[in-house]
Amino acid sequence: MTVISDRGVDEKAVGPPPRTVASTAWALVRATRPRQWIKSVLVIAAPAAAGVLFDPAVLWRTAVAVATFTACAAGGYLVNDAADVERDRLHPTKRFRPIAAGLIPVRLAWMVGVALVAGSIAVGGLATNWKLAVALAGYVALTLSYSLWLKHIAIIELMAVAGGFLLRPIAGAAATEVPVSRWFIIVASFGSLYMVVGKRYAEVRELGDGAVHHRRILSAYPAEYLRQTRELAAGVTLVAYCLWAFERAPSSGPPWSQLSIIPITFGLLRYALLLEQGQGGAPEEVVLRDRQLLVTGLIWLLLFGLSAAKVGG
Repeated sequence: MTVISDRGVDEKAVGPPPRTVASTAWALVRATRPRQWIKSVLVIAAPAAAGVLFDPAVLWRTAVAVATFTACAAGGYLVNDAADVERDRLHPTKRFRPIAAGLIPVRLAWMVGVALVAGSIAVGGLATNWKLAVALAGYVALTLSYSLWLKHIAIIELMAVAGGFLLRPIAGAAATEVPVSRWFIIVASFGSLYMVVGKRYAEVRELGDGAVHHRRILSAYPAEYLRQTRELAAGVTLVAYCLWAFERAPSSGPPWSQLSIIPITFGLLRYALLLEQGQGGAPEEVVLRDRQLLVTGLIWLLLFGLSAAKVGG
């Protein structure tokens, strides 16, 4: 309710706007954090690396895996925000999230979130195989454990978030029954850790003494420790990618896989520079906003696609 006096509008008396079906539906979409959906592109990594992505049967299973993982993650965000609604309302920025702001009834958020999670696991299993259902269930178990417990344990919480990234390409491999190499797992694991540590580093750098109010676990991480950990993860990622690229190199023809090392190296270095310049708190936004990273990503996709086509052919 808005109260107007001779001094104007009393901001404290202004509540959330009246709910309509359309506004509630839009608020639900916002609460599922659409910018995070881009992470589901990792699901296609395994079939793409194997050069079988465009096989009709594989493409269908991959599409199902992408859709169900996106829905599962979206449901997880709703459940997490519904569970943390009281704490979020005391947070300077999280209080503007749709559930904390009162745009979505908490009970409705719980119902939609649970339905999305359960539905995605069921659809994934029925439309592809039980392995995808297990991968989705594992993701749910990991994210719930993180929300309730793991996020308060230094280092373990970094590995848990990185594990959430890693489960996406594993889900793609499970759905399509494509075998993955040891180098693929190492690249995906340490590449995920690189992004997560970079995000924590950016938060510590940007927020300074107020970092602990944004995320309590940040008080356990000195900036220099996060920088060293990030460099370690980047080094392992690059070495493993190089080994993978040379292992899959054909005996004849253009060395597409080896050439793809160049944009990967540039991308790792570019993102590290952006972190040092005070960016990186939201990796998905940085990647989509930085032209150099976008162009580099497109070049890598082209070279990777040519390499995969060569292997698949």
